[in-house]
Amino acid sequence: MKLAYLPYLGGVRLRLTGHDDGQPNLRARMEALLPALRELLGEHIFAIGEIKLEEAVGQLLQERSLTVGTAESCTGGLLAHRLTSIPGSSRYFQGSVIAYSNDIKMRELGVKPETLAAHGAVSEATVAEMAEGLRRQLGVDVALATSGIAGPDGGTPDKPVGTICIAYADAHHTVTRQISFNRGRQLNVEYTTTMALNLLRQEVVKM
Repeated sequence: MKLAYLPYLGGVRLRLTGHDDGQPNLRARMEALLPALRELLGEHIFAIGEIKLEEAVGQLLQERSLTVGTAESCTGGLLAHRLTSIPGSSRYFQGSVIAYSNDIKMRELGVKPETLAAHGAVSEATVAEMAEGLRRQLGVDVALATSGIAGPDGGTPDKPVGTICIAYADAHHTVTRQISFNRGRQLNVEYTTTMALNLLRQEVVKM
């Protein structure tokens, strides 16, 4: 038996391979190892088989009869695109606000001027208010928000290029994350959407 690690953008596939050594029931012996793998990996597993993260998230939302929306700054709609790329996503995806400017963040999402003044657009405080405001605005069960400095410029010593903030909000609590990676503008944006989808998955699993 061999276990292969196959990394790709935003995840790692694990492939278990068995070679016929003349003993019977090779597949059954391989499948008997899966529970041990699941126990070791725990919440890091989002699917068995060829299932994308956004598809796994969609299945979770449907199972729990939840609706979702996105408030996006640095990702510019890519997060909404990934969620709606799955057939049947209209059952759970309600809409998105792409709030690049601070004016839109304040007017459409209810971000407080004092929050922007004290913490800036790229901050956990701001994305928290973006997610909470979107949830109220669209009337969705759960909301995601993103803001960051995707690059190639716009960074500062305190907030260099690749500084990203994401938030999840539901009726009971809000969770934020600040992450930092600078892989170039496009990869920064793609990694941000993956981190946001995974945060959504982790929180919905707890419900």
